Amino acid sequence: MNKYYLNYLDELESEAIYILREVYAQFQNPVILFSGGKDSILVTHLAKKAFYPAKIPFPLMHVDTGHNFPETIKFRDDLIDELGAQLIVGSVQESIDCGRVAEEKGKNATRNALQITTLLDAIESNKVDCAIGGGRRDEEKARAKERFFSHRDDFGQWDPKNQRPELWNLLNGKYFEGEHFRAFPISNWTEMDVWNYIKRENIQIPSLYLAHQREVVWRSESWIPVSEHLKLEENEKIETKKIRFRTLGDITITGGIESDADTLEKIAEEVAALRMTERGNRSDDKRSETAMEDRKKQGYF
Repeated sequence: MNKYYLNYLDELESEAIYILREVYAQFQNPVILFSGGKDSILVTHLAKKAFYPAKIPFPLMHVDTGHNFPETIKFRDDLIDELGAQLIVGSVQESIDCGRVAEEKGKNATRNALQITTLLDAIESNKVDCAIGGGRRDEEKARAKERFFSHRDDFGQWDPKNQRPELWNLLNGKYFEGEHFRAFPISNWTEMDVWNYIKRENIQIPSLYLAHQREVVWRSESWIPVSEHLKLEENEKIETKKIRFRTLGDITITGGIESDADTLEKIAEEVAALRMTERGNRSDDKRSETAMEDRKKQGYF
């Protein structure tokens, strides 16, 4: 009798594809939340595989803070052109301009939390019933509590104590009017899994993930890139360092690490030796012990 074995990447891929197909089967108007980061790029690649040779049956939704890395926006637009997919953009700047949210002030001001209102408005106006995200349980303790199908109430809020059981991978996507779900097909992947899969599949990623020379400032225990949005303090000095970014968010809060990893092979080797979570360089997560969970309860990714 012939035996067929899947390696661990094939198993993770199979699980993610199953979840994406379940989303398509159970929901009427899903979208992929696309930030231009490696995890949302991976989810998009898996969706291509899940529905090949047809096109991805979901639009991609990007919440644009206006403080993005220029490289990220270019990558997003190039990928949309390549896929021939629909792109839905929710603008934080528009939310500010119309008085829906108020811009933060001060040295560590960020638009990260402002994305919540913009995202929920975009979900409501586009009648989205499931938003597919690239969250992974190994990223942060709040995300470790997520299910594959994460229920959100009619205010878009997440209650970690009121999630549905997922026994034997049976997923319950039933919801009442006004409610919606978030789906996380790569929940069980680790950062190492992501890079090994990207390497295996030769998936294109933004150059920000590869080590490169960049002007930066040391702040919040990491190297923050210099940009038009960064306000320097008197004691801060601009330096040029060879860095790369492990995770991508707003240019104002995403810290880089000093690195020589300028290929996918070197990134995989570096990640294997690191002991700090990839979100350890995100200053917005350092505001409190429960910063991520507090934002998620309000409707964050």
